[in-house]
Amino acid sequence: MAQTTQLPTFATMIISQTEENYLKAIYLLAQAEGGKIPNLRIANQLNINPATVTEMLKKLAEKKWIDYTRTDGAILTTEGQLIALQIVRKHRLWETFLVQSLNFTWDEVHEVAEQLEHIQSQKLLDQLSIFLGHPNFDPHGDPIPGPDGAMPKTKAVLLSECLPGEVRQFVAVANHSPAFLQYLSKVGFKIQETVEIEDIHDFDHSMNVTLNGTRKTVFSAEVAKGLLVV
Repeated sequence: MAQTTQLPTFATMIISQTEENYLKAIYLLAQAEGGKIPNLRIANQLNINPATVTEMLKKLAEKKWIDYTRTDGAILTTEGQLIALQIVRKHRLWETFLVQSLNFTWDEVHEVAEQLEHIQSQKLLDQLSIFLGHPNFDPHGDPIPGPDGAMPKTKAVLLSECLPGEVRQFVAVANHSPAFLQYLSKVGFKIQETVEIEDIHDFDHSMNVTLNGTRKTVFSAEVAKGLLVV
């Protein structure tokens, strides 16, 4: 019988909250930008001094969780990526729980999930996933890694890349800022709803759209760049 890969469990790891933050930051930056991540990008992502980043990256390299050179930056090793995926899994499961079970709004959950993702209990994580019904996506439409680290697949594209006449379904946000999420809530546009592109203005690339086949509105180019659709 073939064996399945499992993400590292807390029983097999000795890892600090700071190390978790670094590994998750490198993973997310690599997903967005690819390649090795420079020190300054990591510092900006974590809002800390670049000199502090250099020292921590050396420690992570010693533990063989990243490959790192000062000139090129950092990239996760296989083990480092598996740990990062475990942290991302925790974060997105907690966001889902907060929205579904505790009535948090989707613009409120990130900061709370940032704290909850550091809880070191594998049983709690496993039971949380069972309680939620093993969801594949969080409230923002971001994929939740499975216990084996596999990511649910999506063919989403930015709404800004679509053409007049197309009817698309909103599946995720590319802009996670609270202000943007609050804007979408204010206009009443939710994940899984449809958007039909009526027209795109040459001047500013804003879009005349119809939401759910009934309500007409205008999305700015900035809004269109923040929506992922299929």
